[in-house]
Formats: sequence, structure tokens, C-alpha cells
Amino acid sequence: MDIEAYFERIGYKNSRKNLDLETLTDILQHHIRAVPFENLNIHCGETMEFGLQAIFDQVVRKNRGGWCLQVNQLLYWALRTIGFETTTFGGYVYIPEIDQYSSNMIHLVLQVTIGSKKYIVDAGFGFSFQMWQPLELISGQDQPQVPCIFRLREESGTWYLDQIRREQHVPNEEFLNSELLEKNKYRKMYSFTLEPQAIENFEPVNTYMQESPTSVFKTTSLCSLQTPEGVHGLVGFTLISKRFNYKDNIDLVDIKTLDEKEVEEVLKNIFNISLERKFVPKHGGLFINI
Repeated sequence: MDIEAYFERIGYKNSRKNLDLETLTDILQHHIRAVPFENLNIHCGETMEFGLQAIFDQVVRKNRGGWCLQVNQLLYWALRTIGFETTTFGGYVYIPEIDQYSSNMIHLVLQVTIGSKKYIVDAGFGFSFQMWQPLELISGQDQPQVPCIFRLREESGTWYLDQIRREQHVPNEEFLNSELLEKNKYRKMYSFTLEPQAIENFEPVNTYMQESPTSVFKTTSLCSLQTPEGVHGLVGFTLISKRFNYKDNIDLVDIKTLDEKEVEEVLKNIFNISLERKFVPKHGGLFINI
């Protein structure tokens, strides 16, 4: 695998000689604006591969994206390759419908150590949950970013990542009560511990999430990509575009229902994705909020 090909894929041309927070932030932002968070393989009758070489081929060679177990694994490899001290943790995702965190470790998250400070780095949560900057591992401190305010809190050795959102303005009144819109200002995201996890520990859940009939990734096709001003998201046939803080601490949200031809055009023109096999958009109606 070629690290230069990875940096070309994400459009990163800046110096990486200094292994500092500025460089780490720059790489993360290039990554999330070039590599979509998506599970489209499942809905094309293909497999979400887990091996690093297969992930590299999918993201770098085929100009695709992936879910957290793929894109964060690739980012982990890239950061370690250029010299960042990087560790992998396992996350438990919050499920609003049952007000609980997942019982299984289904999210891969990174920690990067720079000097005496540690940072949480995550390129694989997507939509409006996606961090744009590394989060310093400090409990109870608000860390404002463009998408929202993030907050890490620690309780008895377990860390929790939450976010505080802005109000949303939806011009198209037809979608004001859409189930896709997150209604809560304060939103839990996931929990994790600081126990390092081997990449191989995530292989069983990578299989489970694409095969289980109860998996949201099995029942719903997802694709999101960050932009300099906000985020685009595709859930089934629904396209959601959000502009963060467009005025008076309010996010602007545009929602459209697409037909099959428009979905193909949106994937190509907005997400820069051209699929090799027939794609069947799907929305199972489970806990998908943007």
C-alpha cells in the first residue's frame, strides 16, 4: 500500500513533517471531505470488506468510502505510517429508541497522543455527528466546532461522547416532522473505554452489521460527506444537505426526495461515487438522524 496514493486520494498536499495537532487536524479534515461515510456495498449485493488491503483498494483505488470499521482503520494506518502515536478503542453506540448504548462494541475510534496530550480522532460517524477536529481527552469540557459543540465526559473509567446542537431551519415544510431530523439539542453519541483494542477484534462485528436483519446498516442505505460549510447525506431516496450556522446560531437544512435516476446522479456529482453494480436504495426507518 502506498501512503502517497492515500494522500493524493484525500487531496492532502501540505507538510507532514511536524507531527503536531495542526497537521493531525488538517489530515482529518481532508479525509472527511474526500472519503464518504457509506455502506453502499451492502445494497449493491457486495461485501463490506474488513482487511486493510481491501479497504485501501476500495477507498483509494476505487474512490469509494466506507463505514467506521473501514475508514477509521485506513486513517489509523495512515497516521501510524507517518509517525503519529495512534491507538484503537472500541465504542458502544447510543440507541435513542431504547435510551441505551449498544451491548456490543460496534464502533472503531482512534486516540492520538501528541506530547503530553491525548486526542480522540474519528472519521467514521458521518452526517452531523462527524467531528471536524480532534477532541482533547478532557472530561466535562465543551469543545466547540463548526458542526456543533462536542463534550467528552468520564464516569468510573468509561468515557462518553455527546454533542450540543443548534436549532434547525427547514424551508420545505413538508419535511418539518421528518424522522430523519434530530429533534434533541443535546445528543448522546457513543461510549468507550481507554482499553486498547486490536483491529482483529472488530472483524466479527463487521460481519454481524452487514448480515443481521436487525442491523440499521442492513436495512438502510447510507452515504454522507462533509463539505467546507456543512454536510450532504443520502438515506435511501432522501437527500439531506445541511449548512452549519448559516445565521443566528441556526443550521439550514434542505431535504429532497429523489427518484432512482436522481440518486445515481447525486452519488456521482455530490459524493463522487460511481458504483459498479446495481444499487437498491433502502430506508428501514430505524434510528437514522442527521
